[in-house]
Amino acid sequence: MLTRFFRAPRWLVWETWARPEHLPHWLLGPEGWTMPVCEIDLRPGGAWRFVWRRTDGREMGMSGVYREVKPPERLVSTESWGGDWPETVNTLVLAEEEGGTRMTLWILYPSKHARDAALQPGMKDGVSLSYDRLEEYLRTIAPGPEGAPGPAGPPGPAAS
Repeated sequence: MLTRFFRAPRWLVWETWARPEHLPHWLLGPEGWTMPVCEIDLRPGGAWRFVWRRTDGREMGMSGVYREVKPPERLVSTESWGGDWPETVNTLVLAEEEGGTRMTLWILYPSKHARDAALQPGMKDGVSLSYDRLEEYLRTIAPGPEGAPGPAGPPGPAAS
């Protein structure tokens, strides 16, 4: 389980997870990576796919299917890196708290062995760097002092 508090409204944190124009700004892991492919079909049964590219040209990708979409509070999806990596089920929950939003992400691995293998290549550091980037990115798109929407605009219609 991963948790993080962001000083931003819940709907805005949701948007940064749900709209493909936002993820390439923050979901990058270590320096030197970009996200040239970010495809999201945000509905139960809809697929998503991300591809990262390193400055040396190497690429890695992951994909999954959304199981549950409840804006702006809950997003459940599968995640697969392909190859020998096992598929996980990820549950994102965004809870309003005074001054911002508490994000909790549960990653359900098929076994303890699979979880331990995933943590070996530096997942914790990459995740932490991405969330640090998200915190900074949220500041750049946050609503103004009177609550007027920032560049991200107001939340769109709710997906079912």
